[in-house]
Amino acid sequence: MGMERRLLLCIAAWILVVIIDVSSSVNVKRVLKPSVFSVASMPLLLIFWTVVTNNLGPDPAKALALETGGWALRFLLLTLAMTPMSQILGTMEFVKIRRMMGLFTFFYASLHFLVWLVFLLELRLDAFGEELLERPFITLGFAAYLILFLLAVTSPRSMVLKLGRKWKLIHRSIYLAATVALLHLIWIVRSNFGEALVYGLVLAALFLFRIWGFLRKKILLSNSAS
Repeated sequence: MGMERRLLLCIAAWILVVIIDVSSSVNVKRVLKPSVFSVASMPLLLIFWTVVTNNLGPDPAKALALETGGWALRFLLLTLAMTPMSQILGTMEFVKIRRMMGLFTFFYASLHFLVWLVFLLELRLDAFGEELLERPFITLGFAAYLILFLLAVTSPRSMVLKLGRKWKLIHRSIYLAATVALLHLIWIVRSNFGEALVYGLVLAALFLFRIWGFLRKKILLSNSAS
């Protein structure tokens, strides 16, 4: 857990440093996205190394599911943080990598789903529906995954143009995905709520920032109208 937190801090710090560094550069497009892609791939290398060195503990399947699911939630929160960071620091570079961060969220969520399907469910597809109905935490996790799938499919610019105003409405469901994913985690850990509490506080702060922005916009509009 300590290594995960350090790596998460390194990822966040590296993204911030790269953005600040390239904001004044003429080669922003050439440097920014490849750098962020490299950093966002680091958890995959960590997971791979943990598997290769057999450091998953007495229950490897469960540990691997928690690892991949944990990174999916972390990247989901990082994705949600891109717009607030852009507004706070006054740079659009965070917005430019928001889609990439969202796709990495879906990537790690897909890994999490595959780990559960292959190692925990053991590819018993006939038991898939039964698990969804009888285990609420799996229902929540799968619901969050379906939302992320929808967001990933509709993320290309062609879909933005095709869906028009509906696109924003669809992509606001990322907050629902984050809430459901957090409940999924809380249901799994049950007793050790420390990490879930941190994620919950981060999500609450992001919600408050969103609400504050909405209220501020309404106030400005009402003042300009009067």
